[in-house]
Amino acid sequence: FGKKAISAHSMSREYRVLTGLNGVYKSIPTMIFYTDDESLLGSEFYLMEKVEGVLIKKDFPRIWNFDDAKRYKFCQVIFDKLIELHLLDYSAAGLQKFGNPEGYAERQILGWNRRYLASLTGDVPDFKDVRAWLEAHIPDETGPKSLVHGDFRIDNVMVDKDDPFNVLAVLDWEMAALGDPLMDLANSLAYWFQNDDPNELRAMKNQPSDANGMMRRDEILEYYSNKTGFETKHWDFYEVYGYFRLAVISQQLYYRFVNKQTRDPRFAKYGEGAANLGRHCQNLINRSSL
Repeated sequence: FGKKAISAHSMSREYRVLTGLNGVYKSIPTMIFYTDDESLLGSEFYLMEKVEGVLIKKDFPRIWNFDDAKRYKFCQVIFDKLIELHLLDYSAAGLQKFGNPEGYAERQILGWNRRYLASLTGDVPDFKDVRAWLEAHIPDETGPKSLVHGDFRIDNVMVDKDDPFNVLAVLDWEMAALGDPLMDLANSLAYWFQNDDPNELRAMKNQPSDANGMMRRDEILEYYSNKTGFETKHWDFYEVYGYFRLAVISQQLYYRFVNKQTRDPRFAKYGEGAANLGRHCQNLINRSSL
């Protein structure tokens, strides 16, 4: 209930990017139809083919009998799809006008800071220091530009139930854009909680990133850097950005719960989660060499 962030639920954006990627990027569903005629269903919508597969939530299916080596390989397979996307020639997909990659980092930082302030509740800190630090450390525009997914996580990657190393479909593209690929990676790693992370962060875990044999964040970063050739020496900025973006998303959902714009009881503790993420950003900043 209430006003929704249009860009976070854009069916036309998702339809456009997936239509462009057809035949260029492996592992996407085929688009069939889109309309913004709300008289049909009460909302814009698109239709895509049905893909039969498995989305991993909190645990791996026991039938796969994964050992540590297989879990490590699974991580590589998943992040290979993000790497493939970031190395893609988006002009070949007809997506060179999908957005303006110049100024992407600044738009992201200012936009998420603005959305955080708009969703503040009295029981959650404003983290003015974190927002100011991010604005002061926005990277220059000399880095690589890629098609970015916007919400790349394990549970948005569908795999074959009989061959979990075969990715059938990457889903949930409504926040896709042209921009800084390292910000896309940072978004993904903000969800990647490990066994030695603080308990208050691990409480937010929604994927088996801490299972035995899974790659750690520093291993993923090295793997990504080696395969893309992208420079990651200013990763401190991207790491703080990824966690603060997740804090903003959590706070937005908590704001909706507080203001009775949703009945979902899961969101009752999201304010606490946003505060924990914000404090984690403060700790990362204190340790940063930037």
